[in-house]
Amino acid sequence: MVKYDPKTWFALIFHAYSRQVMKTLMPALAFMTFYTGLIAYLDLDYFKWDFKSTTQVHSLLGIVLGLFLVFRVNSAYDRWWEGRKLWGSLVNNTRNLALKLGGFLPQDDKESRNYFAQMIPNFVVAMKEYLRKGVNLEDLDMVGGEEFLKRLKGKDHIPNMITLMIYEKVNALYKKKILTGDQFFVLDKEIKSFSDILGGCERIRNTPIPYSYSMYIKKFIFTYTITLPFAFINEYNYWTIPMVLLIFYILVSVEIIAEEIEDPFGKDVNDLPTDELSEKMKKNVREILMEA
Repeated sequence: MVKYDPKTWFALIFHAYSRQVMKTLMPALAFMTFYTGLIAYLDLDYFKWDFKSTTQVHSLLGIVLGLFLVFRVNSAYDRWWEGRKLWGSLVNNTRNLALKLGGFLPQDDKESRNYFAQMIPNFVVAMKEYLRKGVNLEDLDMVGGEEFLKRLKGKDHIPNMITLMIYEKVNALYKKKILTGDQFFVLDKEIKSFSDILGGCERIRNTPIPYSYSMYIKKFIFTYTITLPFAFINEYNYWTIPMVLLIFYILVSVEIIAEEIEDPFGKDVNDLPTDELSEKMKKNVREILMEA
């Protein structure tokens, strides 16, 4: 996620992200330059077509296209913001679970405290990587050595298995009467919230913008920009080329940004800072449980 000062206008205008978008669009911009230049040459120097300006038609279509793009960006941003709220809830719930365990567990029960100090961050890391391309077991803290690896190896849903192991440990402490029934009930609500948060993130990741809507937006942008030279050519001559490129760049950039933020759990520039949040939760949990 890009960190920036919203008050520094000059820095934002020339930020490196603009160059990244330009690099992504370079093949399309090259095509539009060639296409618009060809139309201009054929009309002005070769066939001398007398196209009537269609700027009024494009103005009306531009209003419709603008509404579609606003809805597209808002839909993508809603997904990004919902993902951020879910990860914010995860930060709070990991702290709450660690605080309650820190208060409930005896100070001399180092084994249990160390177990939760590693397993709670393990869930966060597993969830983060599961929402990307899969969990690498080497990224997790080995709690119990080979037995830990044996239980997780080959499993499709590592976060679920880690949640199960946390439940099993809490249940074992309850059976040993280290935790009371009331304490077990309180901890159950916190652990359950992990599955609720993960389920919310999975819903965002596994439910993209409807195909028909995404396809229609792209077709609309393509049709609109590919006909723009005919709207400007007789009035602006070769100045049509930079004008079409500018409009094309703006419209397609908006669509690219929307595509990037609609799945906010990856490693793109504008995705959520899940790596930083994971490290923060890991430090918080260990500070709470291992302070004694």
